[in-house]
Amino acid sequence: QVQLVESGGGLVQPGGSLRLSCAASGFTLAYYAIGWFRQAPGKEREGVSCISSSDGTIYYGDSAKGRFTISRDNAKNTVYLQMNSLKPEDTGVYYCAAEFVGNSWCSLRGNDFDSWGQGTQVTVSS
Repeated sequence: QVQLVESGGGLVQPGGSLRLSCAASGFTLAYYAIGWFRQAPGKEREGVSCISSSDGTIYYGDSAKGRFTISRDNAKNTVYLQMNSLKPEDTGVYYCAAEFVGNSWCSLRGNDFDSWGQGTQVTVSS
């Protein structure tokens, strides 16, 4: 059974940091491009970052550039999203998604991904 499980969310003060994890079970994450997405109440889903299976391609959404870092640990079958300098507007549910595709492909469009996790809540507030 293919499954993605996000963790690491929580409540953090503005300027703080969180590291989100996306752990895969039932498949080898190394063969998949992974995307991180978020959705705030009343807003559309937004692409935050993605990493290709080859690690050759990494994209960040405009809101994440310079503050967030995506990485993967294939030995742990896990992808991470390090989030620094968090702002209240970063609040939302964060999802990871996987797509079985090789080489340098990745995307910040949610419709390009077939497998999704259940999400983890991130709240940035003082």
